[in-house]
Amino acid sequence: MPRITTPFGFEATADDVVAGRDLSGLRVVVTGGASGIGLETARSLARAGADVTIGVRDVDAGQKAAADIEADTGRTVRVAPLDLTDLASVTAFVDAWDGPLNVLINNAGVMAVPDLRRTAYGWELQFATNHLGHFALALGLHDALAAAGGGARIVSVSSSGHRGSPVVFEDVDYEHRPYDPWSAYGQAKTANVLFAVEATRRWAGDGIVANALMPGGIMTNLQRFVPDEIKDGWKGSPSMKSPQQGAATTLVAAIAPEFEGVGGKYLENGSESLVVADDADVAAETTGVRQWALDPAAAERLWDLSARKLRDAGYDVG
Repeated sequence: MPRITTPFGFEATADDVVAGRDLSGLRVVVTGGASGIGLETARSLARAGADVTIGVRDVDAGQKAAADIEADTGRTVRVAPLDLTDLASVTAFVDAWDGPLNVLINNAGVMAVPDLRRTAYGWELQFATNHLGHFALALGLHDALAAAGGGARIVSVSSSGHRGSPVVFEDVDYEHRPYDPWSAYGQAKTANVLFAVEATRRWAGDGIVANALMPGGIMTNLQRFVPDEIKDGWKGSPSMKSPQQGAATTLVAAIAPEFEGVGGKYLENGSESLVVADDADVAAETTGVRQWALDPAAAERLWDLSARKLRDAGYDVG
């Protein structure tokens, strides 16, 4: 199958992607919608008429973001509490949802947490936040997505950081190996892509597809744990994007007709990415998706492992 491309490249903004589109009646959930690319994703969707709900840990920050969007677009954005590290919070969000859901955008995340931190369930924080919490949310909202009557999409915001590590199934929680903030981030971002692969395999028959994406390098709150000397090196780089540009590929995955009914892909700069070998030089490869992130056997294994973890923590996986 030829690689899927769209007219929206590196310079495109989220507003460019929704320009001329009437998204009235489209119901969308954006996690982490209070700041950064999540905020710009919600803003552009609202501008085009979509019915947007942002799931946020900090409800006050979410309300401020919603007020900013309303002042800019004239559209109301709903705010709902959601802590992806707390399965009770995920359950409450799911239970409060009513009716069909057209698009679930799993955008929230943490990056390069400097020391090993665990959730109440004993899960390493980056894997728990970036993958397991979103996995639980998607499972909980499956019926709402299926109720959309076909054409439902899940968008999994990954990163080029996935090239730093596959999922280490023998020790995802760093119980038997030294913790490294960047390999932990890479593992979690690989998991985001593998989720899209397996969710599409399992749920395409229900009218649900999932794709993952690399938004680009954007300076946001995501980098709050990144050392200043590293961030200083990023600033001013021609490879960096604004938050509006960073949200563009998310919007492509969410609404572009080129990806209607298509899942299990990894996008960057508005199009399906090229695949690079697992042993490619990370420093030399500035674009592309590792083969390990698209491996169907690893995707199925990750799904089973993730479901088992949720069950062990008392979450209803269906």
